[in-house]
Amino acid sequence: MKRSSRPSPPAKEAGPRYVFRLYVSGSTPRSTKAIRNIRKICEENLTGRYDLEVVDIYQQPGLAGEQQIIAAPTLIKSLPLPLRRFIGDLSHSEPVLVGIGLRPATGGAPA
Repeated sequence: MKRSSRPSPPAKEAGPRYVFRLYVSGSTPRSTKAIRNIRKICEENLTGRYDLEVVDIYQQPGLAGEQQIIAAPTLIKSLPLPLRRFIGDLSHSEPVLVGIGLRPATGGAPA
């Protein structure tokens, strides 16, 4: 798997632009699933307002070292601030949406 960058289609609505970098480990099933999941999340919620770069840590270990990536897949949201990190295949979209600020966090634990 090579490093790839995919800008999103033109914006349909105004709002901040999101910049993501997804670190994966080769073409493993978890890596493929993470790529598919983040693309789906972005297309459903950020159409036209995101840039997604996929970095294979086997082919570009220096980039992983710079960002102190210790597990893959790891998604980093660099813009808008604050920076956020998510580890895993991103199959549970709700925590990702809350973490990147697109959904409000639900109230505390149930009674």
